[in-house]
Amino acid sequence: MNLPRHRSLGVIAALGIVAAALAAPTTATAGPTGLTELAPLYDAPVADSGLVAETAGRWFVELEGEPTAAGGSSLAVRNQHAAFRSSAKANGVKLTERRAFTSLFNGFSVDADSSQIATVRALNGVKAVYPMVSVAIPENQQASIPDLATALAMTGADVAQNELGLTGAGIKVAVMDTGIDLDHPDLGGPGFPSSRVVTGWDFVGDAYDEGSPDAAARVPHPDAVPDDCQGHGTHVAGIIGADGEVTGVAPGVTFGAYRVFGCEGSTSADIMIAAMERALADGMDVLNMSIGSAFTWPNYPTATASDRLVDEGMVVVASFGNSGANGLWSGGAPGMGEKVIGVASADNTHSPANKAVLSTGSDLPWTLLSTVEAPPTSGTTDPMVPVGFGCAEAGDPITVDLTGKAALISRGTPNPSVSCSFDTKYRQAVEAGASAVFIHNNVPGLFSGGGVVDRGAPGVGISLASGNEIKAAIAAGAEVSATWTDETTVVVSPTGGKISSFSSIGLSPDLTLKPDITAPGGNINSTYPLEKGAHAVLSGTSMAAPHVAGAVAILLEAHPGLAADEVRDVLQNSADTITYSTSAFPELVSKQGAGMVDVDGSVLAGAALTPGKLSLGEGYGGTRAVTVTNTTDAEQTFAFAHKAALSTFGSTFAPSLSSYAAAATFSVPSLTLAPGASGSVDVTVTLPADVTDEDHFVYGGFVVATSSDGTAYSVPYAGYGADYQAIEPIGFSNLGTVTACADFIGLDCVSDTSSWETFEEDGASFSLQTVDGLPDVPYFLVNFDHQVEDYEIVLYSARTGKPFNKVFNKVFQTDEGVARNSGDNAFTPFAFGGTVTKSTGGTIVTKTVPDGDYYVVATALKAGGDASNPDHVVGWTSPVFTIDRP
Repeated sequence: MNLPRHRSLGVIAALGIVAAALAAPTTATAGPTGLTELAPLYDAPVADSGLVAETAGRWFVELEGEPTAAGGSSLAVRNQHAAFRSSAKANGVKLTERRAFTSLFNGFSVDADSSQIATVRALNGVKAVYPMVSVAIPENQQASIPDLATALAMTGADVAQNELGLTGAGIKVAVMDTGIDLDHPDLGGPGFPSSRVVTGWDFVGDAYDEGSPDAAARVPHPDAVPDDCQGHGTHVAGIIGADGEVTGVAPGVTFGAYRVFGCEGSTSADIMIAAMERALADGMDVLNMSIGSAFTWPNYPTATASDRLVDEGMVVVASFGNSGANGLWSGGAPGMGEKVIGVASADNTHSPANKAVLSTGSDLPWTLLSTVEAPPTSGTTDPMVPVGFGCAEAGDPITVDLTGKAALISRGTPNPSVSCSFDTKYRQAVEAGASAVFIHNNVPGLFSGGGVVDRGAPGVGISLASGNEIKAAIAAGAEVSATWTDETTVVVSPTGGKISSFSSIGLSPDLTLKPDITAPGGNINSTYPLEKGAHAVLSGTSMAAPHVAGAVAILLEAHPGLAADEVRDVLQNSADTITYSTSAFPELVSKQGAGMVDVDGSVLAGAALTPGKLSLGEGYGGTRAVTVTNTTDAEQTFAFAHKAALSTFGSTFAPSLSSYAAAATFSVPSLTLAPGASGSVDVTVTLPADVTDEDHFVYGGFVVATSSDGTAYSVPYAGYGADYQAIEPIGFSNLGTVTACADFIGLDCVSDTSSWETFEEDGASFSLQTVDGLPDVPYFLVNFDHQVEDYEIVLYSARTGKPFNKVFNKVFQTDEGVARNSGDNAFTPFAFGGTVTKSTGGTIVTKTVPDGDYYVVATALKAGGDASNPDHVVGWTSPVFTIDRP
């Protein structure tokens, strides 16, 4: 197949030599003596056969002056905007302005090819340029069990309502999302504005989808009615404050609905900032954003705009992200913001399930293998036949004819080194003739199996207990079948109260402790558009953030004098530590933050510990001061203790868990404080002596202060127990995850359907014209295994071996931080359009490069690195290429 392609030079191949330094431990004894592997942190996903280009054609341009919310004058900001527009035009910059921002962010969002960014970055008055991300609506999983009570009981929100009489009354909560169903009776409908949804705005319209290939769909059509046709925002609002068939955390709040999504698809980060500015103008007290962009830095514009909202008195709560399967450092903005409450997810204590009935008489709870067509609501299956793991690739193929039978398959594989997807098991069973496919779990409880292509047979997941019961009955000589019903049921979740597998993992790339706190987000029932069933069960950190937003409303009602920048500390002090799996050992701090939010505990707290978290940075521990304030009306003695938490070691994409932990000592064993008095304790954290830089050790724990009345308050801490710059940020850290090739060299495993064509040898020629609808320009493809501080690409003359010009040489430059890619099969392409730029005293000059032979040198400054230290800089030199215009 000969398709038009982008042609590219494979940066990622040349930098693949860093792989060995980041390889994950493969045995339980890897690392120092005590650094034994409890388990892999997760089952590392296997990449598909194609590569993913993660790039931006849209950008934020930040100007040097402060926005008005940070003290800038409106006149000064207007003048800076005018100067930028004039300078861009005078210097021939090819960009299209999308939006202008003045309040929370001073600058613009623009459409421009990456070849223009070096010029934009050099314009007078430009402070920074950031790629603008597209943010997708999280997938919705529906069920019909209208009960939020189990989630409220996990956090004490039910106690706050029923015993303390708190509902969030008088607090205005902004919901930036897909809108709110304005007719839903649980949310004050019908009508807008109503007694509950009192204000809002639709920024986009129903047809908008930022990720659509149809240009018309990418054009927003705003209007004044923020009604929800998708469902996500209605669900989020219900968790915050539904009052009807379901009850939210704070049923007395009023809402502002700020719609930034259409009926499907994605939105852009600039629309999010526009909605933030509107929420500020509308006087909202709390903003919930159950959306975000993974792998970013805390200086990303949506995060810094959120920080400015906090400075203006609004509490900002945001989901930390659903990228846990993508490894460490996977949290996203705006939850990454310095002053934002970034929220992780824990599973609900109970899970919804559909119900079938076995011929043995037992109920059979099941969940659908999406996106398989749902089973019927009546009728009986063919007899079930156990077929083992049902995976030929792992050495356990289906060897029986399943015609007229239903397959019962075990989850997992007999060979841990070989992955076998749900789709593979389902497909092989259907190919063997199965009329239905049942996959039972290999650990207690139900599961949700994704990525399955429908092949005409029902496919469901069932629990380990149900699978064992079926197999035992068949072994005893019984013929077992299942009868479908239209009923649903609730089952106890074996992972209830534990961190959800999808929840993103910190730390922040600047080594700030993130996420901040956890709330129930797995299997949460809440409101849903009436035309879609009125109620639904969804999962995600999208569901955890609104639980915390509701908790904030309760806290602000109880303590109206609490400042916006104090709220997070209060919530963190009273949070409850989450343990790992079935053990009593605390879960990673970089997954749970301070722990599960404790709503009534925060309201009734008799002490304040500041700061609410300790970010210890890189190195082998450190000393920090914690101030304790007695907020009761009686003298209290606070005794100090240390609670160690799990750590990780190994690579970003395949880390392992360990109970090897830090230790802590205190400058004083306790503090006795009069009412209203404060005192400080120095906390010194030390790491085991045999931890080395090669272990890539991420550790954490808790400083616990227990008062005379028996109440425990805590402060989480975390750090990177090594030289942070020992992480190699560019290249492939786990080559074996790319299943399309035995060896991954360059982009050689790109399929014929790809739009990328690569070469590794000198001599490729580019016309810089459009050929078959695609630009015939060189692209430089980079896989960022880890975030980097700065990145630049400099053009060299192949004839002289020197930069093209002493001052005209930049193809691309950014010093605002670059996000890491999502995985080993993802990359960021940078284009060279045939021009270079220079800046002298604020004057920009763009120079066209003449035809000839060139190469580029790309360099990156490692996260937290010092540009003057050569060990902190990584680089790559491209093959020679030719510019040959017609």
